[in-house]
Amino acid sequence: MNAEPSSAPNNNSQQHLMNDETAGGRPPITGRQKITVVILCFVNLINYMDRYTIAGILVDIQRQFKIGDDKGGLLQTAFVISYMICAPAFGYLGDRYNRKYIMAFGVFLWSLTTFVGSYMNEYYLFLFFRSLVGVGEASYSTIAPTIISDMFVKDVRSKMLALFYFAIPVGSGLGYIVGSETARILGSWHWGLRVTPLLGMLAVLLILFVMEEPERGQSEGYSHLTTTSWSEDIQLLCRNRSFMLSTAGFTCVAFVTGSLAWWGPQIMWSGLKMQKGYEDVTINSVSLNFGIIAMAAGLIGVPLGSYMAQRLKVHYPKADPLICAVGLLISAPLLFLGLALADKYNYLVLVLIFFGQVSLNLNWSIVADILLYVVSPTRRSTAEAFQILFSHAFGDAGSPYLIGVISEILKKFFAKGTIPVLLASMTLASNNLQTSSGDKQDNINNFHSLQYALFITSFVEVLGAMFFFFTASYIVKDKELAETETPDNGPDTVQNRYPVDETRLHGHSNPRFVA
Repeated sequence: MNAEPSSAPNNNSQQHLMNDETAGGRPPITGRQKITVVILCFVNLINYMDRYTIAGILVDIQRQFKIGDDKGGLLQTAFVISYMICAPAFGYLGDRYNRKYIMAFGVFLWSLTTFVGSYMNEYYLFLFFRSLVGVGEASYSTIAPTIISDMFVKDVRSKMLALFYFAIPVGSGLGYIVGSETARILGSWHWGLRVTPLLGMLAVLLILFVMEEPERGQSEGYSHLTTTSWSEDIQLLCRNRSFMLSTAGFTCVAFVTGSLAWWGPQIMWSGLKMQKGYEDVTINSVSLNFGIIAMAAGLIGVPLGSYMAQRLKVHYPKADPLICAVGLLISAPLLFLGLALADKYNYLVLVLIFFGQVSLNLNWSIVADILLYVVSPTRRSTAEAFQILFSHAFGDAGSPYLIGVISEILKKFFAKGTIPVLLASMTLASNNLQTSSGDKQDNINNFHSLQYALFITSFVEVLGAMFFFFTASYIVKDKELAETETPDNGPDTVQNRYPVDETRLHGHSNPRFVA
């Protein structure tokens, strides 16, 4: 259905007009569009800075509130639960109402609750305000990618999404650095939480008075699109195999990212203390190093994934999910070895974690791009919300808490000396778990309990790779279906494009899918 600029007038829709325009030469990117992308990237950056500032000061928080790994992990889990519960509501609103006002409200809310929460000195009050932060962030995360999608198409969209998601690992790394260094300089972890709220208020003003909101479907050549009901949107998304399978794969990515982002500095700190010459290392210095690694891995991994996708898709239409799958298969053994050797080789572990995170970061912009080109413009915010709900519900909503709970359970086994020999052999540990005593024994127990719990992440990565391999079987057909959905067809026609049919399951053509 791609038409050359010199071809005869098309016979159907604005989709052809869009293809004609992009085939002959893309419309120039306006200054307002550039500013809008910069604002969205800035907000995404401080969004993830705020999300992972606590991870950089987690040990200080645990020490003040006198809590273990389970309640320490619950701080992130409570935030993500409220985040994922509110995402569908904001997705519904984002497909129907002014997105600038919704985003501005969300950024204001999470900035305010983060600032107020920094003054709480009782654990459950602090936990409550942390959960409110998720409400505000849900409004932004579900809507921002759809604005980029409505301004750009094809390779330009991929590049802009890469820039947008580039802010995630970089912002996460800055979160560790800002949290730990601000706490160190000012002498209290509370101050580490008061930096991003100030930046958030600036972001609110930029969103309201500077940012452009494009018309929905504008980049594809659509105008005045008619939305379908929310229930019908969900039915159509559930029938979209590429969307569902890539969401399942991304859920595994979220599980791993959430676990490592929350517990990474602590496992490295515990491992370093067991090495000769590092007995007095501080958690702040480790958080700083971990943040630098996360930033560097994001600086390389996110644009690398986007670049590979843009180059390979020209010749291999299934390239996007395959890149995601291979990235996870490369990351799994690297992160496993990094965890296994965390108490032995400092610099080798840093290298392993760096390359493991680079491979993991290949996914971010590609998964976002997959969603946008296999889903119609009228339900993209709903699709973003659905993906956020699903990936966080089964991904990073529970993974920090799950890892913390498993760690606490294993601590009891270590304390009793009943940990299985099989697990002990996995770390290749030279430390004798039975002969150490006192603080050294506690450090060893704490390290190995968290280490074994984090080993789960490598197996989850392999599972995620399998989901992306399955996505590759449907990606071409589902992309074609999304491209042929126009305002002229209406919801009834669209609904018939996702029938349960054996021929489609096996990848054969079916006349019922022809637009």
